[in-house]
Amino acid sequence: MRRSLISTLVLIVLVACATAHAEESTITEKFEQLGKSQRSMQHDFDALAKRIDDVLWYERVGDVAQVEKVRIYGPPRWKEDNPNGIGAGNPVKFSSYLFTPKDLPDGKLPLLVLPHGGIHADFTTYYAHIIRELIAQGYIVVAPEYRGSTGYGGGFYRLIDYGGKEVVDCLAARDWVVKNHPKVDSSRVGILGWSHGGLITLMSAFDYPDKYKCGFAGVPVSNLVMRMGYLGPSYQAHYDADFHIGETPRENLSEYKRRSPVWNAHKLTIPMRIHTNVNDEDVNYIEVEHLINVLKAEEKDFEYEVYDVPGGHSHDRLDTPEAWEAREEIYKFLARYLKPPRPGINLGLTEAGRAAP
Repeated sequence: MRRSLISTLVLIVLVACATAHAEESTITEKFEQLGKSQRSMQHDFDALAKRIDDVLWYERVGDVAQVEKVRIYGPPRWKEDNPNGIGAGNPVKFSSYLFTPKDLPDGKLPLLVLPHGGIHADFTTYYAHIIRELIAQGYIVVAPEYRGSTGYGGGFYRLIDYGGKEVVDCLAARDWVVKNHPKVDSSRVGILGWSHGGLITLMSAFDYPDKYKCGFAGVPVSNLVMRMGYLGPSYQAHYDADFHIGETPRENLSEYKRRSPVWNAHKLTIPMRIHTNVNDEDVNYIEVEHLINVLKAEEKDFEYEVYDVPGGHSHDRLDTPEAWEAREEIYKFLARYLKPPRPGINLGLTEAGRAAP
């Protein structure tokens, strides 16, 4: 009788444990499904924001520039889910913004490639004042929405290849404009970008020096290994995600070095200017300082400026006297090599109340 009672109690406990485990598994699955739904909804919101901002481009720069958005393609994915599947190895299709001055001067014009910043971000009217300033000087500008950009759905988001094939996407945009735009002078092509776009600028100069006359890298991401250390696990998660690198620097150090300008600096052969700010809250000064020191050690001929001004990561992209002064230096540098038809524009608030030309 006693043994039977014990057996019954054990059975009850086992059933209760099994039921609790099943309920726990169900709750876990529910949370996972909720997380997937939330991520999918975020991509929908990003796509909506992109459509709204696309309309704003015409309002912000349409009086001075012809605004066009084109669909082109770059190289295949850097890693395929199924290398033998249908469509594996196909080029990655992406959008690019093209800005051409409406007041076209005679002759050919220089081209600037302007990749946006952000791990996962996109080219928005945040850059409208810079586009107006470049258009005023007579530049044609192409801004690639390279793989991993937001606003184009989860599938495109997961194609991110930080410091990898995204650089070739920007090259593809450059080549497309040079080949198809009748006003572009193929011998006067430059590249400029800030933050992640600064990294792309540097890697483009390192890997494709015959394609670019010069480059400007503002507050550029320079050392991914160092960056993972001071920004921590939440930032690291963007890189060790299964659809991206899939490993941490500890697990695959060489992959992070391959994507970092500091370990490619020896390849610099074209004119380059770099800006950094000791108050940068995103790309810490220590990261860009490392890049500058490596370039000096390699005896490279380049320009740089270390600022100590308000504005942090965006210090030279704001509508402030310090930012206008910094951008004037950027434009002087670019004009030296790209010879725009209307260099030396005045920055600042106009009598009409505009903060850009």
